[in-house]
Amino acid sequence: MAWWQKATVYQIYPRSFQDSNGDGIGDINGIIQRLDYLQNLGIELIWLTPMYVSPGRDNGYDIADYYHIDPIFGDLTDFERLLNEAHKRGIKIMMDMVVNHTSNQHHWFQESLKGKDNPYHDFYLWRDPVDGQAPNNWLSKFSGSAWEYVPALDQYYLHLYEKSMPDLNWRNEHLRAEIFKMMQFWADLGIDGLRLDVINNISKDKHFPNDTFQTPSDDGRNFYTNGPHVHEYIHEMYEKVFGPNQFVTVGELSSTPIDEAIRYTNPAREELSMAFTFHHVKVDYTGGKKWTLGAYRLSDLKRILSDWQTGMAAGGGWNALFWANHDQPRAISRFLDDGQYRDQSAKLLALVEFGLQGTPYIYQGEEIAMKNANFTAIDQYQDAESINAYHQMLSDGIDEALAIKILQQKSRENCRIPMQWDQTAHHGFTTGTPWLMPVVHDNYSVATKIHEPSSVFAFYQKLVQMRKTMPILIEGDYQLFEPEDEAVYTYQRHLDTETIRVMANFTGQTQVRTMPNVKEVLMDNYEQPQFDGQQITLRPYEAIMMRV
Repeated sequence: MAWWQKATVYQIYPRSFQDSNGDGIGDINGIIQRLDYLQNLGIELIWLTPMYVSPGRDNGYDIADYYHIDPIFGDLTDFERLLNEAHKRGIKIMMDMVVNHTSNQHHWFQESLKGKDNPYHDFYLWRDPVDGQAPNNWLSKFSGSAWEYVPALDQYYLHLYEKSMPDLNWRNEHLRAEIFKMMQFWADLGIDGLRLDVINNISKDKHFPNDTFQTPSDDGRNFYTNGPHVHEYIHEMYEKVFGPNQFVTVGELSSTPIDEAIRYTNPAREELSMAFTFHHVKVDYTGGKKWTLGAYRLSDLKRILSDWQTGMAAGGGWNALFWANHDQPRAISRFLDDGQYRDQSAKLLALVEFGLQGTPYIYQGEEIAMKNANFTAIDQYQDAESINAYHQMLSDGIDEALAIKILQQKSRENCRIPMQWDQTAHHGFTTGTPWLMPVVHDNYSVATKIHEPSSVFAFYQKLVQMRKTMPILIEGDYQLFEPEDEAVYTYQRHLDTETIRVMANFTGQTQVRTMPNVKEVLMDNYEQPQFDGQQITLRPYEAIMMRV
């Protein structure tokens, strides 16, 4: 059993975690200030979203210099101090790395613009026009064509994301060598692993065929997601960097089926440690489309989670477990109740997640039940994806009020408001003006919740410790009960002679179900479970873990 299989990861979005100098932007020294808090929570690994030099078109995922920390966060000396202070506390550091694309401000791309004979030109995916048009009909994830025309070269470059983020050409062996050299630089500094952004998109079909657009997902991804050489490239990363440095790695694998995720994460293949997949957080996409006011069916959510539990285990793969991250809305606002039953909802999600097989991730603020930003006007948003989607919705005939409601439900900026540390101005995040302003002053914060014995924080603490000491949660078989039950999610884990059952009521109504033969209640998000003979009564958003 690898150490990271029983560890808990805490994701930090540095810009919104803790500001130490009053400029309104979180920074490295702010993270250092909060390491004791994270040690108290019990986490063993921090995932840091990008802090490299960047123009910030995609909040750091558009990297202009892989070798330096953006001055808004600090410098390399600060980062080395963070590594040392984290390691002193038994906490490892996993950096976010983007190697599908760079910023157009990166030295490589600036050189590539100088001419087709420039050696850096082939570091990117340039193509000549076809009949005076873009090379194909692929769409950008940020709306519009995935191709940008450069008149001086009479060529288009590919950008699967924002047009200021050109895609790299992984067929070029010199590019790959530069990437591996850069990764080794960070390994030499002492980092413990990498989270690899959109890593399954790095290999494109060299013929760049048109997509069919028969379904919402036919936008080009059929020819670059899990592309023809992606496993070769990642195995090469493993041989050159991951293996020799004993890295823990997680790949962001959107639109990836189970059999492919197994190939990425089965240890025998020497690729990645674990897989981030997103099928369960697309369960409220109406007709497969994100920018809709969607609802979800619990049976669909259970089916997706269960398929990944049994499928990955059968193939020797490993899941990264999560409900939210910097790209997803807060789960309590999305799936449950962030009002009257806010604490119960947060605990339910924690218990369901930590009972599954995989490595659990806590996104900053989940441990104090932070909820969606709930912005009410487009000028409150800074996220390019959300702003582009808003204008696209308006051009598609959706009225402004509905477009805002859809953003309130689906925008990734919902989870990017600053961390809530106390009840002072701006929740103790900064002495200045936050880069992203919350709409209202929420009465939930670390200071008001951390000392309560029944707090969400204490609930997470206990779950984190259970993962370290209960092999059944790591190695146990998974079984789903009552798959068509639209109110209660019931599943079981079994290892040798031990069996644990989880029951979670995803509704605001009391539910009565048949009670298993309970030996011991391990966790419950209410004071006392309600058993009556052969029945268990689950109160609104109640979740219980039992040894049976």
